[in-house]
Amino acid sequence: MKSVAKDLVQMQNKDLTTRERLMKEGKLSSGYHPEMEKIHKENAQNLKNIIEQIGFPTISKVGKEASDAAWLVIQHSISDPELMKSAYQLMLEDRADINLKNLAYLFDRIQFFEGKPQRFGTQYNSDGSIYPVVNKDELNELRKKYNLPEIAQNEIDKIPSVEDIESIENQNQDYILWRQRVGWK
Repeated sequence: MKSVAKDLVQMQNKDLTTRERLMKEGKLSSGYHPEMEKIHKENAQNLKNIIEQIGFPTISKVGKEASDAAWLVIQHSISDPELMKSAYQLMLEDRADINLKNLAYLFDRIQFFEGKPQRFGTQYNSDGSIYPVVNKDELNELRKKYNLPEIAQNEIDKIPSVEDIESIENQNQDYILWRQRVGWK
């Protein structure tokens, strides 16, 4: 499993170093950059192969760092909704052997791309505000259970309501078309 762990960490590092470089070059602010998408797709395919061999890369199988790296690959596999959804199910089954924070982030990420309210407040709108959540009143209590830091009450108060999702979702036509093309909608 050491080679699998090494591969997972390498995938994560390639993703993060490319992201950092593209950000410095100012190339990540307008849509999904083709180079970033290519890396995400390659990593997703490699992770699918790993999952076929060993199941979800849990902490006991590959160590914490590599298990977290697997999650990051999944979290960034936004062009592969089926991988994200199936990995979420595997993570649910192995919840005692993964970082719970990763489960929360992935749940919210899937909800975000499906245009549904999130539970944990981990995803943000393009304007920097937190994407709508199911229940603002229980948000910090739920975050605590999943090892996420609290959100200040003044930030919670700024979260748009669930009723605002449709108007938020319809602000960017390219985003709508991309989600339809890859299968989120």
